[in-house]
Amino acid sequence: MTVDRYREICARHRWNVPPDFNISAAVCTRHANDRTRPAMYWEDESGATATLTFWDLQQQANRCANALVALGVGRGDKVAIMLPQRPETAIAHIACYQLGAVAVPLSFLFGPDALEYRLQNSEAAVAIVDPASLPNLSAIRDRLPGLHHAIGVAGAHESWLLDWDRLLQKASSGFSPVATRATDPALLIYTSGTTGPPKGALMPQQCLLGNLPGFVYSHNEFPQPGDVVWSPADWAWTGGLMDALLPTLYFGYPIVGYRGRFDPERALALMAKYRVRNTFLFPTALKMMMKAVPQPRERYDVAMRSMMSAGEAVGTTVFGWAQEALGLTINEMFGQTEMNYIVGNSHALWPAKPGSMGRPYPGHRIAVLNDEGQPSAAGEMGEVAVNRIAPDGAPDPVFFLEYFKNPEGTAKKFNGAWCHTGDLATQDDDGYLWYQGRSDDMFKAAGYRIGPSEIENCLVRHPAVANAAIVPSPDETRGNVIKAYIVLAPGHDPSPALEEAIQHHVRKHLAPYEYPKEIEFIDALPMTTTGKVQRGVLRQRELERKKRAISR
Repeated sequence: MTVDRYREICARHRWNVPPDFNISAAVCTRHANDRTRPAMYWEDESGATATLTFWDLQQQANRCANALVALGVGRGDKVAIMLPQRPETAIAHIACYQLGAVAVPLSFLFGPDALEYRLQNSEAAVAIVDPASLPNLSAIRDRLPGLHHAIGVAGAHESWLLDWDRLLQKASSGFSPVATRATDPALLIYTSGTTGPPKGALMPQQCLLGNLPGFVYSHNEFPQPGDVVWSPADWAWTGGLMDALLPTLYFGYPIVGYRGRFDPERALALMAKYRVRNTFLFPTALKMMMKAVPQPRERYDVAMRSMMSAGEAVGTTVFGWAQEALGLTINEMFGQTEMNYIVGNSHALWPAKPGSMGRPYPGHRIAVLNDEGQPSAAGEMGEVAVNRIAPDGAPDPVFFLEYFKNPEGTAKKFNGAWCHTGDLATQDDDGYLWYQGRSDDMFKAAGYRIGPSEIENCLVRHPAVANAAIVPSPDETRGNVIKAYIVLAPGHDPSPALEEAIQHHVRKHLAPYEYPKEIEFIDALPMTTTGKVQRGVLRQRELERKKRAISR
């Protein structure tokens, strides 16, 4: 039985953020003197592999920084890094930080419109692309007068592209880093845009330090000898960058990078091959693994020590499967782009309650606030908020600086010292938070307040359900009824009998008013590139369907 050390750990935490701090020095330079120290094991879905040491990363980052300076990039200039998990991604980030530029990570999955908005809004002067992201940049290149240069890696080629390898070969491997304050801008990360236009969160150099307590405790006191980290989370997002890549390198430990689409069996094979001990997997990925490979240890020699999950509620079904099938207790975590890794579990140090998103990680002051902005009573739902001032009285370094070129959005995010998350939760007497969903995902049906998370978790417990999303469906009599969009597990086909069985399953386990009155089977749920279900897309789809039905 886990001894609860939570209060002891929180009481001794102190923020000792130095006035001068640079991410590149913290994640690479200080480890690079040892030329044999592995930093990254990389693999491509085509079978190509590479191993890079911290010395390799530093040498290439120095060359990249010099090449960028030669192109006119200086302190505060924006560099768009439009790359998947590959060595050049880490190299480009380190180069940007050490020359005082602002890295703008952009997913290679973005289509032309999404890309154009972010490149224009960020005022990116340089973009770095590979063959996957090049076509979408090509489609909008003429509409980006502020983008002065584009660099192609891994064979990406156009007449207007500069070649990464040639640029770096000509550049010096020596570079004198620019001195930066801990509060200087380092990153511009765009929110996933589940509601409204994406906003660019400008992050300071010190935000990495603000993430570290959550990273350390979500992996049960990382690092331990032999630790190796892998996550399928895209390094263009906070989840991949701040929950995996940068904190792993900060501690001088190796990370596995994989360029390819997520596949449950491929993921397990990868973890076995590289003896991955620490992983971050989205609930969606875990659900796919649970359905595709119910007994993974019978087929794969996995030796994981810790598992973190975030992005959506894990739920008791997936939580229980991981304990039984993988021998792991998932440390669920909660955070968002603007202030990441703020709530979570560390089951080896304090008990994990199945279904809970955990307690505030050391160094962060968290409250669940009611509509009047006051702390909610235990068990009452409210909005999760984070205070700018940490429990030790120091400013919490985890916070973003501002929404870039959006002072109104920045002002709305704060209420005095409290920063709103837009996420709803309850908090129990032991300080554990229980996720209820986004405030804009909540709805009323027949007078009852409905949160998607509990119903979706129940649905996934049914053997035929691989994934599910709950949205309101407009109803003339009841205002809304509960609608379930369901992705079926392999080997199951839609039928009226299956619909009835799924409804009976929910009625059996939840309140009578919580079962889905309507079910629609769907091949795949709309997802953000960060692994979150886009319920807003489904709500709009349902609204338009009902309007068409009425007009007929």
